[in-house]
Amino acid sequence: MGVGELAACCLFWVVCSLPAVRCSQGDREPYYRNCVRLCERQNCTGAALRAFGKLQPLHMLATGWSCADDCKYNCMWATVGLYIKEGHKVPQFHGKWPFYRFLFFQEPASAVASMLNGLANYVMLSRYRAAVPFESPMYHSCISFAMVTLNAWFWSTVFHTRDTPLTEKMDYFCASSVVLYSIYLCCVRTLGLTRPWTSSLFGALLIILFASHIWYLTYVRFDYGYNMAANILIGLINLLWWLSWCLWNRALLPYVWKCMTVVVMLHGLAFLELLDFPPWLWVFDAHAVWHFSTIPVPFLFYSFLIDDSLHLLNVKSE
Repeated sequence: MGVGELAACCLFWVVCSLPAVRCSQGDREPYYRNCVRLCERQNCTGAALRAFGKLQPLHMLATGWSCADDCKYNCMWATVGLYIKEGHKVPQFHGKWPFYRFLFFQEPASAVASMLNGLANYVMLSRYRAAVPFESPMYHSCISFAMVTLNAWFWSTVFHTRDTPLTEKMDYFCASSVVLYSIYLCCVRTLGLTRPWTSSLFGALLIILFASHIWYLTYVRFDYGYNMAANILIGLINLLWWLSWCLWNRALLPYVWKCMTVVVMLHGLAFLELLDFPPWLWVFDAHAVWHFSTIPVPFLFYSFLIDDSLHLLNVKSE
């Protein structure tokens, strides 16, 4: 997710579908289940629960960590220790690797990486606004795309800080919105400048499709397989449309190599997700590595946006 995710989300389905099976080896383990049951019975009722509430740090209370969550966290590590002691591979729990919790951050590395991606996009958005006059034909579309992207990185940070059904949905939906807006941005750049009604109709169609997508996943069924297929489709459309335009205009617009590099780089970086290894130091997993690897991309992508917007402004002036 990010302004740099102009075409990266062809493989975003990997990210979205990793926790497709929420029941994993670790949380199916009888030892883990018994541990959680005993912990909740001893610590999460009556006087013990009231004592927990009094002693719980404010930052943990503010981010919604409950007594039951603490039981699951502690029992997870007890189960991991048992697996390692007996020579077994580290298991996943509820579709995730075990991570050390830092303060209230459930997945600290991914949360920090999401914040840094958001910061990189914010910095480059500021540079874009300083370099490009608002009279440029693509100015408002690029600014709107940046806002959609910043929103997606915000929810990515929230989701990795605290994984709940709500934050999971917001992370997935906002990431999909980046891809859809990228497709719309491509439509505006390739067709809408000469035929504005085309991009307006296409934008309305995308809004309807996005609303239907959210409605189905929210009120019918949160289907990870369907979500994956939908993101594959829109990702491929996004990739092929932008790449085709770049190749077609590479002689006329020499700066489009930046856009092509972003497209190819982000799709390549997304394959890092396929490594899916247990967290190094119980902090850095493949998903965190992928998020860190995308931090430099907005700098190149915004450079393309600035060059292209100034070029369009010159064409308009002439």
